[in-house]
Amino acid sequence: MASGTKTTAKVPAHSSSTGSSHPGVSVNQLSSALQGSHISKADAEAKAALKKATESAIEQGKSARSSQLQTSSSAPSSSSSTAREPDGQAEPEKQWSLQDFDIGKPLGRGKFGRVYLAREKSSGFMVALKVLFKSEIKQPNLARQLRREVEIQSHLRHEHILRLFGYFHDEKRVYLILEYACRGELYKILRKYGRFSERRAAKYIMQMSKALLYLHQKHVIHRDIKPENLLVGVHGELKIADFGWSVHAPNSRRKTTCGTLDYLPPEIVEGRDHDENVDLWSLGVLCYEFLVGVPPFEDLSSQQATFRRISRVDLKIPEHISPQAADLIRRLLKHNPTDRLPLDQVLKHPWIIEHTAGATVSEN
Repeated sequence: MASGTKTTAKVPAHSSSTGSSHPGVSVNQLSSALQGSHISKADAEAKAALKKATESAIEQGKSARSSQLQTSSSAPSSSSSTAREPDGQAEPEKQWSLQDFDIGKPLGRGKFGRVYLAREKSSGFMVALKVLFKSEIKQPNLARQLRREVEIQSHLRHEHILRLFGYFHDEKRVYLILEYACRGELYKILRKYGRFSERRAAKYIMQMSKALLYLHQKHVIHRDIKPENLLVGVHGELKIADFGWSVHAPNSRRKTTCGTLDYLPPEIVEGRDHDENVDLWSLGVLCYEFLVGVPPFEDLSSQQATFRRISRVDLKIPEHISPQAADLIRRLLKHNPTDRLPLDQVLKHPWIIEHTAGATVSEN
């Protein structure tokens, strides 16, 4: 891959790894990146403040031995958002470009993006670099989806949510700097084993419940939970990775058709409004697929047949699934969204408690 030119787009802000308040990513910033338009003085000043806060968070992550970026050998400490030279002057701000990274092997490829392993040259930190071609995301809905993904994911700080450190761009591409989850896609692991043991599945569902509870507390609805959107970290922990269909909706109900066919809840299939309870349905589908190896309402004859099974909640649980696991699945896969088991109750469910005490996610 050829090196990109220096750009004015800087890494969005991250004030700390604990989720404390911090500036957000400006939609106008990413719009400018996608359109190649002039960035206003106000945008530049905002991004300067964001970049300083980002560098502070990066240095904090380095001290914790996380796979976060370090901007330079003199990056600011976590207690200060502005780095100072010995004479007390603020050091020059860094602007990211492709020249700051050594590009390694491909990690994956999506419809519009390619992901590569990369190493930040000055620190040696490993990251995942997602590359999107501007020519492929010119349509307004795709550009809007990307802006939304960056805005939402850059604000999130949770051990089971993939970190988005920032982005930059050149004439042809937009680059997202992401946390590197070294064990790869959960989907591939599930296909390898066929299905997971109840012990391993319960551990994963516990982690997903914690991550979704955090998202909902932040008024974020994910809307596309599925194995393909989950990555596995160095310790075998799950990380939600794709926020392309996510939405920040603190007080509104949505009516957009979104998500993946086999994971769609009845309210979306039937064209009704939906809220954060769509993620509870997806969690139930995910639990079923972990234990069986296929989604519960899959019908290979046609898409409409799958829709009918979803709408009727035509759920058939195999005999090998334990009664407690079956109970959790049934309590999540309710036609009425308000009847679904809340996430805090999922964490207290007997099946979760029984199988997560002292378990490790590497078990199968």
